[in-house]
Amino acid sequence: MAAEEQKQENKGFTVQDRRRFSPETGEARDDAAETKESATQASPQAAPAQEAAEAARSNALPEIDFSTFVISLSTQALMHLGEIANPVSGKIEADISVAKQMIDILGMLKDKTRGNLNSNEDQLMVGILFDLRMKYVEAVKKR
Repeated sequence: MAAEEQKQENKGFTVQDRRRFSPETGEARDDAAETKESATQASPQAAPAQEAAEAARSNALPEIDFSTFVISLSTQALMHLGEIANPVSGKIEADISVAKQMIDILGMLKDKTRGNLNSNEDQLMVGILFDLRMKYVEAVKKR
């Protein structure tokens, strides 16, 4: 057993500094690029898997549930009511008929899910529909 323990002690490990900048001067290190290249050359099959995992993490969308679905529909309705800016153009664009359709879709969804929602989801639906309907009435009056 003593021989096995001695072999394990002699194995050791190597520490490599992979920082791109020198901690003393803050300038880019010459060997930083080489370290990255040697890591990808050492395991060329692992590099694409790591890149894919990083891309998946950066593009990961939040998990969709009923509440986030309802909120996304209400956000679209608010955009069409002219309450918030269009995220693509950055402009406030009102289209009352489309807003009414979105509100009607939410109302239909509330009716079709009656009895199947928990209390938080039901309160969310009631609150959102009330707010959107009031904003719709105000928008129609302004026309």
